[in-house]
Amino acid sequence: MSSSNHNSFSLRSVLEKEKLNGSNFLEWYRNLRIVLRQEKRDYVLEKVLPEKYRSNAPQSDKNAWDKHSNDVVDVTCLMLATMNSDLQKQYKNMASPIEMITSLKVMFEEQARTERYQMVKSLVQCKLPKDAPVSPHVIKMMGYIDNLGKLDCPISQELATDIILQSLPSSYDQFIMNYNMNSLTKTLTELHGMLKTAEPNIKKGTPNVLMVQGGKKFKKPKQRQGEGQG
Repeated sequence: MSSSNHNSFSLRSVLEKEKLNGSNFLEWYRNLRIVLRQEKRDYVLEKVLPEKYRSNAPQSDKNAWDKHSNDVVDVTCLMLATMNSDLQKQYKNMASPIEMITSLKVMFEEQARTERYQMVKSLVQCKLPKDAPVSPHVIKMMGYIDNLGKLDCPISQELATDIILQSLPSSYDQFIMNYNMNSLTKTLTELHGMLKTAEPNIKKGTPNVLMVQGGKKFKKPKQRQGEGQG
C-alpha cells in the first residue's frame, strides 16, 4: 500500500468511527472536509458537475469531466457510508454531494447557530491576562476565527485584527498605537509573529520600543534638548 493510500485510509477511519448521527453534524462536516482536502476532492462540495461533454470535445475536457464525475460518485458514497442507517435511507437517492450538504445544513441549522453563538462569545470574551504569554492566546483566538469561517460566519482580517488587539492588556498599548498609526496591514499569522517578537521588550517595560517588524525596531523618537522648554 502506498503512503498516499495509507494516509487516506487513516483519515477516513476518523469519519467511520464517528458516523453522522444527527447531533454531530458540524464535527462530521469538518472531518469530511479534512479527508477530502487530503484526497484533493474537496472541490466537489462546491463545484457543480457540468453537463457531459460532446463527442467532439477535446480529450482534456473529457478527462476532466470523467474525473469530476467519478469524484462525485466516490464522495457521495463516502458521505453515505459515514452516516447512520436512518440518514442513509433518507439520502440514498441523492446523487450530488452539494445537494446533500445543503440539505444537511438546513436540517442542522439550529445546531450550527448554537455553536456559532458559543464561538463568538468565546472569541469576544478572550482577554490576555497581564504577564501571560501572548502566543498561546493569539493562537487560540485565531482558532476561534477560523472555526467561525467554517460555520459560514467569516470575519474579515481587519475586524479579526481589531478583536485580537483589543484583547491585549494595557502593557501593549504602545504596540497597538504604533500598529494603528503606521496603518499596518498584516495577516493574523504575521501579527502573531510581531507580538511574539515585541513581547520580551514589553515585559521588560522598555518604554521606547513599540514593536518589531521584519527585524527593525520602531522606537519612540527622543526629545531633543531644549524642546518643550519655555
